[in-house]
Order: sequence, then structure tokens, then C-alpha cells
Amino acid sequence: MDYYRIFSEIDPVIEGILVKAYDGKEISSGEAYELLNLEGRLVWPLLYTADIVRQRLVGNIVSFVVNRNINFTNMCENRCLFCAFRVDEGDKDSYFYSINRIVSMAKEAWKRGATEVCIQGGCKKGLKIEFYAEILREIKRELPDIHIHAFSPQEVFQGSINSGITVEEGLKILKEEGLDTMPGTAAEILDDEVRMKVCPQKVNTKTWIKIIKTAHSLGIKTSSTIMYGHIENNWHRKKHLNILRDIQKETGGFTEFVPLPFIHINTPLYKQESSASGSSGMEDLKLYAVSRLFFANYINNIQASWVKLGPKLVQVVLCAGGNDLGGTLYGENISKAAGATYGEEKTPKELREMIRAIKRIPSQRTTDYKILKMFNE
Repeated sequence: MDYYRIFSEIDPVIEGILVKAYDGKEISSGEAYELLNLEGRLVWPLLYTADIVRQRLVGNIVSFVVNRNINFTNMCENRCLFCAFRVDEGDKDSYFYSINRIVSMAKEAWKRGATEVCIQGGCKKGLKIEFYAEILREIKRELPDIHIHAFSPQEVFQGSINSGITVEEGLKILKEEGLDTMPGTAAEILDDEVRMKVCPQKVNTKTWIKIIKTAHSLGIKTSSTIMYGHIENNWHRKKHLNILRDIQKETGGFTEFVPLPFIHINTPLYKQESSASGSSGMEDLKLYAVSRLFFANYINNIQASWVKLGPKLVQVVLCAGGNDLGGTLYGENISKAAGATYGEEKTPKELREMIRAIKRIPSQRTTDYKILKMFNE
């Protein structure tokens, strides 16, 4: 292809994969693995191709949602080694918000223009589905039009067990009480060998998949995520991507894909010298670009996390396949606890300025990617 002639050193096999993706054809997980392993200047054709495919699929709009995070407790019975947020029950730094306080925080967010509250917390011992349902019911009573994006698959799993019901029954209760969408978190890396080392008390890969598919079957859409840059490698990453694509082919229930770089500084995993110190900038770029090509025509929205990447690198990954900046994240605590240094909140104005700086069109959206406002000026 003419536009590749400038890259004289590109391997014919890699060129063939990129041409295949450029032509709108599905690439295999093995081909994604080859692209993830690219190094040096050979990465640039990958990034270029991903940016072209991004423009073709979603245009030059970069979206964001005005939202608030409500992390209602930091007490958790799981001891994930990548987490610096959790504390034991009774710890001097522990907290647990009342339902009234959670509702009050949601009302404050609504007054500030938020269309979404994202509610997650630690898996405090004994929490039941009824508690999560009450949060939903009370928020919707006060704010019927706010979108509630809440409760990880892990929370739903443990809450259902504590209530003596199945996950499907638990999800039905949550949906009836006002759950609109669910975060596709607790995925970390969908490989049980890795999970046993970084989050041994969490659900295994098979169970995580079952919970997500069950949510989708009930009409509860979810995000999808990967948490990378710790002990996993590119083989695990491509395996994870393939699992997500297979789910999406079956259910169509993912609204977005969100790569989450491991924030290492304060985590037990890093302090024990058991992990890498997060991903490199080049790894971030490659994962975003490969995700764009791998999920093309299945998951159109690739979200770039400013809170984890920072404002400058996030602008670069938006030129390597990304098309969304996530949320304003008023009240973000989990990344901050792990050592993220890019702040807890961005105003809509700050996000618009970040987007305009790369000559793209800012857009405020709903959680499910309906455009609310375009900022063309």
C-alpha cells in the first residue's frame, strides 16, 4: 500500500496484518500478539493504522461524561496485591458511608451537572445484595433521571452469596431497583494463573465471564477493562482481549473498552518487588492501537483514562486509536490511593481543552454514548 512505503523497514508479515486491519478485516488473537510485540520505529505504522481505523469508525469526536465516583467504603475482605485502597475493618483509616450520605453525594453531583454516578466500594464482609439495592432505590427516589453505573462483578458475586441467592437473581433485583449499567471491572487479567498471584480471593476467569454474560442477558450493559503492567505479559494481554471480543460477539453488551495501566507506587505487589513498575509509554500506545484494530466493528469506543495516563499521554493515545476520555471523575479515590498523581477530577472545560489541543471535536455524552452536547466552536 502506498501509505506504507515510508516505512521501509516494516516486516512483510506485519504489513500484511496492518493492511488486513486497514481493509476492515478481523485480525486474529495471534496477529494481535505479533503487533503487541513490535518494538522501536516499527510501532509507528501500527499507531498510524489505528488512528485511521478510529477515524473511519467514530470520526473526529472525542467524548466524555460528566460524572462522580462514589467509593462508599474502603473496607474489603479481599486482599488484592495490586490495590492500595483497601483496609481491614476496624482500621483507623476505614470508612463506610451511610445510604443517606451516598444519596446526598449523588444529589450534589446532579447539581453540578453530572448525568452519571459511578458507585463501587470494597467488598466489606457481610454486605448483601439488599444493601446495594437500597442504594439504588434511594438514589432513584431522589434523582430518577440520573444514570447509575454501579457495582463490579465481584461485588455482585459476593453480595449474592451473602444473600443466599444466585448471581442472576441478584442482578435482577439490582436492575429492578434502578441499576442502569455495570462496570466491567474486577477483570484485571483474565488468566487464572495471573489472577492467583495478584487477586487470589477474587472470582476466577470462568466466573467473571458468567457474571458478565448474565448481566448482558438481562439487558444490563457493561464496560470492559484490562488492568495491565504488573506481572502479565503480551500473551496474557492478547488472551484477555480475545475473551472480551468473544463475549461481545455473543452478547453485544459491552459499551466500551477501557485499558487501565497498573498504578504501582503504593501497592503491595510492587512493594514486595513482585511486579513491574507499571507499563511504559510505548506499551500504553501499543495496547491502545492493537485494541482499536482488534475490536474494530465490535467495540467502537476505546476509552483513555486521564487519571492513570496523565493529560499529555492521554492526548497521544487519542491519536493512536482512542476516542473517549471517560469521565470528570469527581471524587475518584482508588487510583489516588495507589499513587496516581494526576488529580481526582477534571472539569468539563479542562477536558474540552485537552481535546481541542489535538484538533479534535469535544463532545459530552451519556454513559451509553449518546451525544448530549457538541462543542464545535
